Amino acid sequence: MVDNNKDSVILDLLDEENYNTILAPDIEFDGLIEFSEPFMIKGRVSGKINATSDLMVDTDAVVKADIRASRVIIRGTVTGNITAEKIVHVFSTGKLKGDVTAPEVVLDTGCFFSGVCTMDMERGQVE
Repeated sequence: MVDNNKDSVILDLLDEENYNTILAPDIEFDGLIEFSEPFMIKGRVSGKINATSDLMVDTDAVVKADIRASRVIIRGTVTGNITAEKIVHVFSTGKLKGDVTAPEVVLDTGCFFSGVCTMDMERGQVE
């Protein structure tokens, strides 16, 4: 069964207007990033990312960090381990080197993934 509601949520995450904060392409950041509202990275980040919301790594972005977030959308390059509460989606332009733990993992045709994938169904369940 196809869940069209889930598909529309992912499509909404692709729209820049749905992000409270955007790290511009000319910004390089090294350290810890924590946030609770949707966040988009267009620049370069290294360190660690902890979030209770959604993260988008845009097409030309480069992230070298372990990531913990609700949903993680990758269209750029990520090197590091990812733990997501709901989904990790690597688009065809995306590159991911690292382990992934999430209840749902989507790897589009043409993307690059090198790591271990653990689909933790209990993580996404609501009591």
